[in-house]
Amino acid sequence: MGAKTLTRADLAEAVVRKIGLPRNESQDLVEVVLGEISKTLAQGEGVKLSSFGSFGVREKGQRIGRNPKTGEEVPITPRRVLVFRASNIMKSRINGGLLRRKAAE
Repeated sequence: MGAKTLTRADLAEAVVRKIGLPRNESQDLVEVVLGEISKTLAQGEGVKLSSFGSFGVREKGQRIGRNPKTGEEVPITPRRVLVFRASNIMKSRINGGLLRRKAAE
């Protein structure tokens, strides 16, 4: 999967091209949207983006892990983890892209 990674700058550039906002306003817009998503998740609330997917925070309890080198048991502290669930539309887009790519080969 040697595909290019989408960055904040790429998102801002897409806003410039598709909406026509000036570059600095496009960067600000991307920062505001990502900041709002981050803030909401940090508060423990979910974020749903239609046709894309939903982000949520899950609580993981303490458990015992094992050091793979030594085999020693190590306690893993409780923590919150970010989870993402793609929408069915996104799953179809991803799988459709795979099918088109395989057909072209």
